[in-house]
Amino acid sequence: MDPLYNRFSTTEFDDKGELAGFSLHYPDNFNFGYDVVDAIADAAPDKRAVQWCDTEWNERTLTFGEISALSSQAGSYLLKAGIQKGDRVMLLLKRHYEYWYMAPALHKIGAILVPATHMLRVDDIRYRIEAADIRAIVAADDEDLCRRVREAVQATGRDVALYTVRREIEGFAQIDALMAGEPTRLPRIENQSTDQMLMYFTSGTTGHPKMVCHNYRYPLGHIVTAKYWQCVQDDGLHLTVADTGWAKCSWGKIYGQWLCGSAVMVYEFERFDAEQMMQVLERYGVTTFCAPPTLYRLMAKNGLRGEAFRSVKHVSTAGEALQEEIIRLFHEATGLEIMEGFGQTETTLIIGNYAGSSPKRGSMGKPNPLFPVLLVDHDQNPVPVGETGEIVIDTRERMPEGLCTHYENNADATARYWKNGFFHTGDTAYRDADGYFYYIGRVDDVIKSSGYRIGPFEVESVLIQHPAVLECAIIGVPDAERGNLVKAIVVLRDGYEASDALKKELQEFVKARTAPYKYPRLIRFTDSLPKTVSGKICYNVLRAQEAEQQ
Repeated sequence: MDPLYNRFSTTEFDDKGELAGFSLHYPDNFNFGYDVVDAIADAAPDKRAVQWCDTEWNERTLTFGEISALSSQAGSYLLKAGIQKGDRVMLLLKRHYEYWYMAPALHKIGAILVPATHMLRVDDIRYRIEAADIRAIVAADDEDLCRRVREAVQATGRDVALYTVRREIEGFAQIDALMAGEPTRLPRIENQSTDQMLMYFTSGTTGHPKMVCHNYRYPLGHIVTAKYWQCVQDDGLHLTVADTGWAKCSWGKIYGQWLCGSAVMVYEFERFDAEQMMQVLERYGVTTFCAPPTLYRLMAKNGLRGEAFRSVKHVSTAGEALQEEIIRLFHEATGLEIMEGFGQTETTLIIGNYAGSSPKRGSMGKPNPLFPVLLVDHDQNPVPVGETGEIVIDTRERMPEGLCTHYENNADATARYWKNGFFHTGDTAYRDADGYFYYIGRVDDVIKSSGYRIGPFEVESVLIQHPAVLECAIIGVPDAERGNLVKAIVVLRDGYEASDALKKELQEFVKARTAPYKYPRLIRFTDSLPKTVSGKICYNVLRAQEAEQQ
């Protein structure tokens, strides 16, 4: 069968073969569960949807026919259990394959999917239950996770239905056993494409996480993500490294991939092992691959087997900017060019290096045609080519598919990020004369020193090239004379030891490769960098640590 994205979208290319225009057309009652999962199952029930394995090489293959039936059974059971349209249901399913039928089940019955990571502590779970008014939780079969959920629910005093999968755990009913006798076809429950479908909690680098709300159009926005950035193939196998609790799962493990006819590879692990990840690529013949910059850095710095990527046709990354040095090392080992992209929990892909384009290393690429992207100053005036501005999306004429609708129960945040018809991402970049965007940093992370504005990523990109540096983060620390000093927090590779001599060497290394005012006047060595559950460096935590030390 032809991939379904053809039914819902129209693409235009310029005379150079680059993505120039993209538009969506869909029914007012679009529902991913019925219009994609069930539609594929009707046309090609044996088409592979999910290929799952774990670190012990246990494996499971799920077809679209099976996903359609299982999601209908789960939806039917939840309806009988009292879950109604608009109720919020949290999934804490790690990388369990059950996620891939539970998510469509919730879409079908109109319940709001609230994914969350299993790494959350009791207080984190309690906060989410109360903030989102969670009615039910489906958790992975993990004793410690279920204990944390029980304690969190008890702390709220609320009546929350608790389910687990694969086996019963104290206080949890086993949902896959309960739904087994339900019908394998669920009569369509009507919804509007503007209804709320999905709620993500931001990773919370500052303050309490915000609740980001997406409607039923959101999956369609990911056609560009999957087709033109990740370059997934019909009947191919795409692997995005992400926990189901992260927005990156929606980006790379279900919506756009299935719309484009690709199966998704799900590799379940607790601790990242680069060698076993490469074995998964080889064993299952993965055709397209996407991972966060942290994992590319670890793989590039600790050794890559080029032959492991023989079946892989395309690789991509997003989440943080990736240093050009890492892209070079990866290309030398595999022959593949890492295609960068940029977006947020609040959006689908905003900027990317697309199929048919000529990428510039270090660039995020060009704007997604769905999003009218501008770079603006503090007064929302466009900045000239080459100057740094905040990335904003112009929503004055229309709301792009894939952009969140609002922040739940947070009028202050909604007002702060939507101003005069512009959605403010809080990220800064500059654009070159060819229209390529280059990441600078979060608005709050830009360092002002001696009258200069210094983006952390600019310095990190140089520092990571030194053979001693595994990871690094650049922050500003207060200084009476210069306003702020540039400080580097550095994780060393094995075989290197911290010393004053190495600090001096790193400083001279940066001075020789970028403007002298950018070099780190202060350097601290550390064993690890604080990161969010989605793998992003917590610059606010680093700044707080420095303030406490001072």
